[in-house]
Amino acid sequence: MPLKIQNNYGTIAVDSEIVARIAGLAAMECYGIVGMATRSLKDGIVHLLQMENLTRGVELSMEGDVLNIDVHVIAEYGTNITAICETLMSSVKYRVEDTLGLNVASVNVFVEGLKVHV
Repeated sequence: MPLKIQNNYGTIAVDSEIVARIAGLAAMECYGIVGMATRSLKDGIVHLLQMENLTRGVELSMEGDVLNIDVHVIAEYGTNITAICETLMSSVKYRVEDTLGLNVASVNVFVEGLKVHV
């Protein structure tokens, strides 16, 4: 489903896959985030996604002209999860708004698991 942006010159259609990729890359750049996560619908097990599957950890919903983003991540064990999530929220919101000009109403972060780095 493409997201549509109206301006004085016409309409710009941006594929939701592009928006999800921008949000996923912004999330992965945040300190304390090990990777994106997806939950297997069959058995409820959380899987750590590789870089080429970042978009599967991001869910988008458009309400009117505002965008809501849900990001599912795996955090590094021993870090302050609250601080990581606040940074991730502001980083994803800024990156999507700056890159695409979309109005982001909310960024919801779901920490699906912790990973120990050795």
